[in-house]
Amino acid sequence: MARVLSVNAERFPIAGTFTISRGSKTEAEVIVCTISDGNFLGRGECVPYKRYGETMEGVRDAIEAIAPAIAAGMDRKALIGAMPAGAARNAVDCALWDLEAKKSGNPVWRDLSQTPPTSLETAYTLSLGTPEAMAAQARENADRPLLKVKIGGNNDIARIRAVTEAAPNSRIILDANEGWTDENIRENLAAAAELGIALIEQPLPVGKDAILRHVPHLVPLCADESVHGADDLEKLAGLYDAINIKLDKAGGLTAALTLRDRAKDLGFSIMVGCMVGTSLAMAPAVLLAQGADFVDLDGPLLLARDRAPGLIYRGSEVSPPDAALWG
Repeated sequence: MARVLSVNAERFPIAGTFTISRGSKTEAEVIVCTISDGNFLGRGECVPYKRYGETMEGVRDAIEAIAPAIAAGMDRKALIGAMPAGAARNAVDCALWDLEAKKSGNPVWRDLSQTPPTSLETAYTLSLGTPEAMAAQARENADRPLLKVKIGGNNDIARIRAVTEAAPNSRIILDANEGWTDENIRENLAAAAELGIALIEQPLPVGKDAILRHVPHLVPLCADESVHGADDLEKLAGLYDAINIKLDKAGGLTAALTLRDRAKDLGFSIMVGCMVGTSLAMAPAVLLAQGADFVDLDGPLLLARDRAPGLIYRGSEVSPPDAALWG
């Protein structure tokens, strides 16, 4: 029987409001790709991202357009050449991984490693707000070992100081989402170093990265929006110390594995991150993140409700996925 691909758009409410330098949202809009061979079914979830020109409708259309090729037997390797990197390819790629695992009875992790996956410590994200509001968020989560703090505007030093004082025992990642400028980056980096920040993501807008070659890296700098695939890495050498790999950017687990391995070869530290999605989107990323230097897979923790079955979170510790969820 030919494989059948289907696509569904789903929405999950966020617990409160999630705010970054580019705006706020109150729900996670995701697309689920399902591929069935009549006996087994594989699923993959993606999160279309407006920053990269993606829409729910456009991603759905792109997935549906590849359905005839999937029905004819297209594999993951051929998929990389047939679709560009992005959310649509991620959903299809992860659905193919899941289908292969269900058919063979061989879990995905066995294809990736000689040892079973372990639980990981994930960052927990604090939304952008006033210094006072962010300090309140930090106090509520001061028992978490790793916090990721959204910044990227005026008064960021006050925000950083407020959070570090409210959660003195937590390691802290700052995520500027391209919100700093060449006028304030040196001052902001100096403050971050003084306050013991562990990592700073994407301080400057894409295209302004060259400035980082002439700025002392008082805190390690991590590329996010500036890196999508392995082809981006060479030009980032010497500008960033780490890269943030997201399945939706890379276009699936298959491409993300290549990106991770090439980045390691070039000496980058590895962070595995996510968009705000459900456990189905996080599951393959948990396997990718085994051995990563930083893990930011807290999407389901930011939702008012997750899908069931979901990943098991114990505080900031996330367990590997069960086969009933994915892989």
